[in-house]
Amino acid sequence: MATKTDQGEAQREFLRERFGRAVEIAVMRPGEWSVAYSVRTADGDLVARFGAYDEDFEKDAFAARYSSQTLPVPPILEWGPALGGFYAIAPRMNGEHIDGLDEARMRRVLPSVFAALDAMRAVDLSAASGFGGWRADGRTSHRSWREWLLGFVNEPATRGAPGWRELLRDLPSTARSFEESYERLVQLADPCPEVRNLFHDDLINRNVLVDDDRVTAVLDWGSSKYGDFLYDIANLVFYKPWFPQWRNIDFASEALAHYDSIGLVVPQVAERLKCYTLRIALDGVAYSAFRKRWEEVELRARRALEIARG
Repeated sequence: MATKTDQGEAQREFLRERFGRAVEIAVMRPGEWSVAYSVRTADGDLVARFGAYDEDFEKDAFAARYSSQTLPVPPILEWGPALGGFYAIAPRMNGEHIDGLDEARMRRVLPSVFAALDAMRAVDLSAASGFGGWRADGRTSHRSWREWLLGFVNEPATRGAPGWRELLRDLPSTARSFEESYERLVQLADPCPEVRNLFHDDLINRNVLVDDDRVTAVLDWGSSKYGDFLYDIANLVFYKPWFPQWRNIDFASEALAHYDSIGLVVPQVAERLKCYTLRIALDGVAYSAFRKRWEEVELRARRALEIARG
């Protein structure tokens, strides 16, 4: 069985064969589903990624069609099979990840982030149908928004994983709190509208680059969904405790102020955000169990229960 070192050398050799022996290659921080390299060639700087699934790169290539000044999405220059999996090449974009911004910088960047989300919301989805995860061929994972919000309990926790009940089988107290939280989620889903917008669903995992207080790239569209655009706001709300430098930023209030400024009426914001933050928490419990991150499992389960009972 190949080790990570063997795989890494094979990937670097693949890139040397593709771009020439003089190319400069450096490993970047690995993601959950892929490993990335910076590739410096005589013609410019690139990013190469290798992963087991082609649909993520396919979605990245498709999302580049939506690129604009307010929603910059790098093009996928090439992608295809490699080393038993898949690879993709994109230009390297300038900027730093929003994950590392302090409060002052994050506040200055938020208008540009909201503008990018507005651009996603405005994408014409009339040629597609359905809700939840999508493919470039128009296929989606669910028939309705409510079905996507609630159906995950009967589905694998993520690709290649069992369902959440099997994952939590040896954690009975966590499983009980999950059940209680899910019962509350069913109630909270009632006022959530069947609206269908493009949203990213993974903004703060080093997937947004900023420079000079403006978004310069929105990366990695593998988690992107069709559904309520407020879900991206809910992600910011939910994950704020993981970023103590943002503790004084009320993302929900900031988003509402933005919507007021552009004349967008958004009904039942509090109810929708509560539903979505609970859904994010429960999804995180199952995913963390799949990754065997047991401290994260307990942390997210407690957070879910706090939201459910709050």
